[in-house]
Amino acid sequence: MTSQNRLASADIYRGFVMLLMMAEVLHLGDVAKALPNSSFWAFLGHHQDHVEWVGCALHDLIQPSFSFLVGVVLPYSVANRLSKGGSFSQALWHTIKRSLILIALGIFLRSQYKTQTYFTFEDTLSQIGLGYTFLFLLAFRSQKIQITALVIILIGYWLAFALYPLPDANFNYADAGVTKDWEYNLSGFAAHWNKNTNLAWAFDQWFLNLFPREKPFLFNGGGYATLSFIPTLGTMILGLLAGNIFLSSSSSQEKLKRFLILGVSGLVLGTMLDTLGICPNVKRIWTPTWVIFSGGWCFLLLAFFYWIIDIKQSTEAYFLKVIGMNSIAAYCIADGLGVYISKSLKIHLGENYASILGDSYQTLIHGGLMLLIYWLILNWMYKKKIFIRI
Repeated sequence: MTSQNRLASADIYRGFVMLLMMAEVLHLGDVAKALPNSSFWAFLGHHQDHVEWVGCALHDLIQPSFSFLVGVVLPYSVANRLSKGGSFSQALWHTIKRSLILIALGIFLRSQYKTQTYFTFEDTLSQIGLGYTFLFLLAFRSQKIQITALVIILIGYWLAFALYPLPDANFNYADAGVTKDWEYNLSGFAAHWNKNTNLAWAFDQWFLNLFPREKPFLFNGGGYATLSFIPTLGTMILGLLAGNIFLSSSSSQEKLKRFLILGVSGLVLGTMLDTLGICPNVKRIWTPTWVIFSGGWCFLLLAFFYWIIDIKQSTEAYFLKVIGMNSIAAYCIADGLGVYISKSLKIHLGENYASILGDSYQTLIHGGLMLLIYWLILNWMYKKKIFIRI
């Protein structure tokens, strides 16, 4: 998008999401462990980590928000490209190249500190790349077709998991990296969505072993899977629908109202599907319920930032704007330079410099300084008008 038609609230929302991702360096969970009697740090630590399986913490909303925003801005990007005289075929070719670059960048970042290329596709960038071209094609279809595609994805993905057989009596749980009595295992019908015993895990045992590897792929320790790009596309379609609302002729208040209604509806429906045992709410394998539930939060967060930034015209979001307008750079800095910056700080300031407030807060001090350096790099890029675009 050009500077003239950028959606400011989307930039600030993206900046907020990327800040949450970069702030992992604060390791609030370690502070909570060092201060076991503090409910304050326990609360912050909980929300700076992913839940083990079913449920949602603030940290779990980073990836769906990032994916959702891809859909939000796509109608603007397409309109901008076509307004400059570009053809559909040119835009499609650009989209395919962008998809491949996102996939490759995800693999590159995950291959750091490995002895060879680490082929994995559950990374946020790769997941978006795998579905982005399909999203682009849907952007040229009617809203009815977009909604139909979303419904087919959600029901089809649910059905595929539901029909995949449960582990039998001879199943080797050790080879799946889980135990039969793992405390987060689900029972009954919901067991079709248990960690590393589901359809997506079985697919990866075949698919990922088609690539050269240091050792055969058996399981992902977190339960993440390549096939999650399919329901992730559902999340991006929700964003596309939000982008359609932005481009509609409705008033600002009407748009805000629709975002709020969709947000609350997503939370209610997602909670019902999970509670009734129809489909558990699991972010790690991106269940259809997670698409709906996290989508509800995305609509509500978008409504908040739209109200603050675009309706109220707040000018107090420079800190987030710097991050949000260079999100790919922020992602690469946090993922690719974090170890280097961390080591450099300890080399030049001393191994124990961060214990100035006591051992309990070392990770907070060290991570806070790293986070400041991340932002200063992005601020310098912003002032120099250096923006990484794919």
